[in-house]
Amino acid sequence: MTTTAPPAAEILCEDLVRVFVTEGVEVQALQGLNLRVDPGELVAVVGASGSGKSTLLTILSGLDRPTAGTAVVSGTNLVSMNGTERRRYQRDVVGFVWQQTSRNLLPYLTAAENVAVPLVVSGARRRAERAEELLDVLGVADCRDRLPAQMSGGQQQRVAIATAVAGSPRVLLADEPTGELDESTSADVLEAMRHVNATLGVTTLIVTHDPTVSEHVYRTVQIRDGRTSTEVLRRTERGEDGVERLHAEEFAVLDKAGRLQLPRAVVERLDLRDRVRLGLEPDHVRVSRHDHVPATSEDRAADEGAAPDARTAADERAADDDGGAR
Repeated sequence: MTTTAPPAAEILCEDLVRVFVTEGVEVQALQGLNLRVDPGELVAVVGASGSGKSTLLTILSGLDRPTAGTAVVSGTNLVSMNGTERRRYQRDVVGFVWQQTSRNLLPYLTAAENVAVPLVVSGARRRAERAEELLDVLGVADCRDRLPAQMSGGQQQRVAIATAVAGSPRVLLADEPTGELDESTSADVLEAMRHVNATLGVTTLIVTHDPTVSEHVYRTVQIRDGRTSTEVLRRTERGEDGVERLHAEEFAVLDKAGRLQLPRAVVERLDLRDRVRLGLEPDHVRVSRHDHVPATSEDRAADEGAAPDARTAADERAADDDGGAR
């Protein structure tokens, strides 16, 4: 039987750590973060202020270097690359869209001229045609001869997206791309990014604190305290009535050391704190408050009319230890 190896990740971060030292005080922005994004994916990374999402983005964009761990984007090792490799990486591998619309475009160039700038740097041909094509894909072809000051915020961001993908990068990174826009305009810009992702196949990572962004992507990764904590995966299914519906399911992220962060809503709902009880069931792990005494397997078997076959996680570990001692 032959098996097909999974595709190489477009973005792969393993045990990523970033420590900042300010006036002798250490601040751990990333504390062993793990993240995998496959080619062509459209992923949103969300988190509260101070969660580490912006630090992650500056590392992936080549503007910063991690303290420890590994970060590889499209085959480029971001930890070990030198200055020349960094310039090539930022020119050819990644495109970037900033939150501030004024940072994305040169104010004295028209929309078409801004899109053409990366093409001039890379020495590409057919620059005018490529710029026209991208402006059309982003729905702002009518802005080709306008300066940024003559465009709305949403139009500026869509031109900025066109500029970011002009050099055909493998990865598009966006830092709060809707942070300065109203709700309606934000939806338009996010749909434009989804269209670019689907049309051009560029792997797209959006970092934001706006929870509505998740409605426009099929995978949302939440960062909490410098680590990935949960993921929400969405899929479209067609029911028996022929109507397509979007289904969402939340997962806790389990790292290589076996650690996971329970969703905050679960912790608060069950009033979990300090320590919890773990119970190993046949097909799942039970988590309960430390002052909650669960029913024994015999009790459950008597209630269910089944043989007692479940043991606690402590029982399993003790059995393993006994086996090792023997």
